[in-house]
Amino acid sequence: MKKILITGITGYIGGSIAQKLLDKKYKVVGLVRNEVHTKELNAAGIETIVGSIHDETVLQKAISDADAVIHNADSADDAYAADSIVNALEGTGKTFIFTSGSAIFGGKENGEKNDFVFTEDFPLQPRLEMASRVLINQHILRSTRKNIRSIVIVPTMVYGEGLGLKKDSIQLPALISLSKKKGFGIYFGKGENIWSNVHIEDLADLYILALEKSKAGSLYYAENGASTIKNLAEKISDRYSLQPARSVTVQEAVDTFGPAGGYFGFASNSLCSSDKARTELQWKPQHQSIEYYI
Repeated sequence: MKKILITGITGYIGGSIAQKLLDKKYKVVGLVRNEVHTKELNAAGIETIVGSIHDETVLQKAISDADAVIHNADSADDAYAADSIVNALEGTGKTFIFTSGSAIFGGKENGEKNDFVFTEDFPLQPRLEMASRVLINQHILRSTRKNIRSIVIVPTMVYGEGLGLKKDSIQLPALISLSKKKGFGIYFGKGENIWSNVHIEDLADLYILALEKSKAGSLYYAENGASTIKNLAEKISDRYSLQPARSVTVQEAVDTFGPAGGYFGFASNSLCSSDKARTELQWKPQHQSIEYYI
């Protein structure tokens, strides 16, 4: 495999994977919605194709010219794009790496602690709100029967400076921004809910290892540590010299970040193990402290 097509290449994860691939002398092609960032991407050594992820003609042509596809563009909830990529790849034997999200572990605990650790072998019975994500993951994995080397990666809370055009992740910067606005570190309800986390460079390394080593039909959870939302809030208060961290209602999280972000991104638990990736792919993440990057 030499030519890798990446969707969401202007995003945080996609851009970081692209840079890691370039460092390893892969040829990288990015599917972008418009021409706004094409000059910057081209200058970085990335070929660009302008078009929508929902334009099947554009998608088919882009995939036919690539050896593998890494899908990051708002992928976890978009069944239409996932199915279109599967259809374009059917019978080719090419690699398809799909990016999911670990909110699938969430129990809508409203800030209460649940320290159960999910592994890839544990059968998921997601809440209704996250069921579609699990169904999409299963659809991708079953596509191995269509002669596609399909792989699903489930990142947890990602932190650290991105290597591509987008430097910031979503959850931690959002929590910092709201805390600064309020004047104190924010957590929701008791804030005892736990999130696994992973540094962006370690995560990008995992994608490369999966590309090069993974068996078809593999699913990997990506984490290297965990923290409660309350602990993050306390670190934010210390780091930015704010008032001591304190609780606000889960409803405020919903009002600020929407239902999915509020209930699952900041008030549910998302705790898992990456032992499978460490064992099968010899993944060796280097960054272990999300608090350092607050």
